[in-house]
Amino acid sequence: MTRRVALITEHASPLAVLGGVDAGGQNVYVDHLARSLAALGDEVDVFTRRDAPNLPDVVDLAPGVRVIHIGAGPAEPIAKEALIPHMAEFTARMLRWITTRGERYDLSHANFFMSGLVAADLKVHIGLPFVVTFHALGRVRRQFHGADDGFPDERFAIEDRIVAEADRILAECPQDEEDLIRLYNADPARIAIVPCGFDPGEFAPMSRPLARLDLGLDPAERILLQLGRMVPRKGVDNAIRGLARLQRDHGVAARLLVVGGADRDPDPERTPELGRLQEIAAEEGVADRVVFVGRRDRHELAAYYNAADIFVSTPWYEPFGITPLEAMACGIPVLGSNVGGIKFSVRDGETGYLVPPNDPSALAERAAHLFRHPKLLSVLGRQGIRRVNDLFTWERVASGVAAAYEEVLTAGRLARADEAARVAVVDGTFDAAIWALRESKRRLRSAVLEAAEVVTSSFARDRKLLICGNGGSAAQAQHFATELVGRFRDGERPGLAAIALTADSAVLTAWANDASYDEVFARQVEALGRSGDVLVGISTSGRSPSVVAAFREARSRGMRTIALLGRDGGDLRSLADVAVVVPSADTQRIQEVHAVVVHLICDLVERRLLDAGWFETRETAPGGWSASDETEARSPRATSRRATAAGASVESGGAR
Repeated sequence: MTRRVALITEHASPLAVLGGVDAGGQNVYVDHLARSLAALGDEVDVFTRRDAPNLPDVVDLAPGVRVIHIGAGPAEPIAKEALIPHMAEFTARMLRWITTRGERYDLSHANFFMSGLVAADLKVHIGLPFVVTFHALGRVRRQFHGADDGFPDERFAIEDRIVAEADRILAECPQDEEDLIRLYNADPARIAIVPCGFDPGEFAPMSRPLARLDLGLDPAERILLQLGRMVPRKGVDNAIRGLARLQRDHGVAARLLVVGGADRDPDPERTPELGRLQEIAAEEGVADRVVFVGRRDRHELAAYYNAADIFVSTPWYEPFGITPLEAMACGIPVLGSNVGGIKFSVRDGETGYLVPPNDPSALAERAAHLFRHPKLLSVLGRQGIRRVNDLFTWERVASGVAAAYEEVLTAGRLARADEAARVAVVDGTFDAAIWALRESKRRLRSAVLEAAEVVTSSFARDRKLLICGNGGSAAQAQHFATELVGRFRDGERPGLAAIALTADSAVLTAWANDASYDEVFARQVEALGRSGDVLVGISTSGRSPSVVAAFREARSRGMRTIALLGRDGGDLRSLADVAVVVPSADTQRIQEVHAVVVHLICDLVERRLLDAGWFETRETAPGGWSASDETEARSPRATSRRATAAGASVESGGAR
């Protein structure tokens, strides 16, 4: 199934020129991940901030991948440390893009904490689930940068929110996972470790002499390579000092190539860090042995890796680090800091060596060891090639990310399925109730009309209605009596004599305790029932012993009986003068139809008595009307008599 993914990367566009202060590994990650996901069949839109006025709204990056420029703040480069105030605008404009164009995404994938803020807000607004890759954590950065950290403390609260609300967090290495759990209280169950990667089509072994020839380097010279962004935390100064100690302490002469920066021709004014590093090289006496190459394009980097004997990457901290992978892919051993992702990707003694950060002496010692053992350089290089191709290709990375996506979407589907199951219960219950009511309408019209006629005749003779039932039917019996004693539709009519035998708890408990519960209703019928009264029994099964006993007592006293039943009607069906048997075996459906039948009987009885004028003539002619007199009761003469009687009642001060 094709997924539609919104890849959010507020400051690291896949279209950016690499090597600047804010253009590096994250840009590479977004670029290759988007392309690799598209190769798996996904459709990916990369949302990034417009940092130049002439950028088109949409750029087709690759088949299945679009880059969408979102206006947020001025259309010019802004340091990422200053972007937080513009994220609300980024969210609003991205939301407008999605809604006005009718775009549908299955989830978003945020890169860096500010993109995570956008993704979290989108989840609130439109329910879009999101995955986040932090690429760096604020609390870890603060530990290493201290007062030089340019991000405000607000970053910590934003990251806390993202960690709490993200559907999945992609840690780039075990250290990243540990930091998330220890510093942010992240739920381990929502963390998946998915590293960065490299492209085997870009980085692979090639002839070192040819690479050096291509770059104009001495084929016989020992060469160290440092490649990456020109920022202090990358530890390029450590590499320079290590080079000086390599020659001074170990007598090994070498050259250090430093590739990176904003420009192809190194410019200390545009890249201040470059000026600082040049000063360090001069102080260490190796200015002639350090070559600041400047920025190089992606297609040029493989030659630099392959031209080197050793790749050096000794940052203070590194969430992951892509350049060590690229070096190993070219068969170059890595001397890396024992921090973050580097200690995960570089196997100490297998694909290179791990050294402490900011320790040029340790770096020099390991480099000297490798230069003195050239066969070891070859062995470590081959093992590096094998390791990265086994674990760190972008294809494998995309598969890991896609698996995390699928976990999120599956969880969403399960949640929706659970909701769907609950909705199905609702729909199924309504459908079953509707079926039961429809069948009851078809089958029970005559029985309901007959039951209403029996009750109407009883009331017309000033007789009473006794009602009984157990459990839910007891509640229905009380409800039935309430509608009659009180009112159903006509609020002005007098009350009708209806008694729920279930309502007198003293009698019920006394007789049940002293004699038998099976006789509690029969005892009340014996005490209250008279010839001409009606007993209504409510039982879903028709086999309730206490109701059966009451019916037998009622028949012995000349009472009429009505049974509201279900299933096959049970014993009460044959004992009742009128049996209303609901065509269902489901207790709940039977009870629901009973409630409708009760209301129908109340409605029919009230209408019949009102139409016949019984309520108006009751005080002047008690017991004088019967159902057989209805024709006469509807005659003009009767109407005149009712009017006269009503007028006399009012004139004499009588009240209904």
